[in-house]
Amino acid sequence: MANQYLTLSQRFSFDAAHSLAREIETESSQGLHGQTYHAEVSVHGPIDPRTGMVADVALLRAQIEVVRKQLDDRLLDEVAGLGIPTLENLCLFIAQALSSLRPSQIRVWREAAGDECCLRFDTRP
Repeated sequence: MANQYLTLSQRFSFDAAHSLAREIETESSQGLHGQTYHAEVSVHGPIDPRTGMVADVALLRAQIEVVRKQLDDRLLDEVAGLGIPTLENLCLFIAQALSSLRPSQIRVWREAAGDECCLRFDTRP
């Protein structure tokens, strides 16, 4: 059988407050306001014949929990290393925090607003 590559994903959510300086929708953005964020971390690769896994999902969950605790119930404007609390920067922050897992994709979205950002990495063998 040809090389088989699979993608394993884990989702999590966090609630946080932030403010943004925008050119439009300024009243709702500039003031401090809260959001529920959802995120998905994906890793891609071959199945390890020794373990039968692309990655150990328990390890993935444990490392995600460390990142989630940095973001949940926080003022994102004050999270060290995040920068301006945009969806784009949240993707980059999560990717950096989980870099040892070599994620193939990070998605962050706000269901209520319908906004989403996706960071994809080249995972070609």
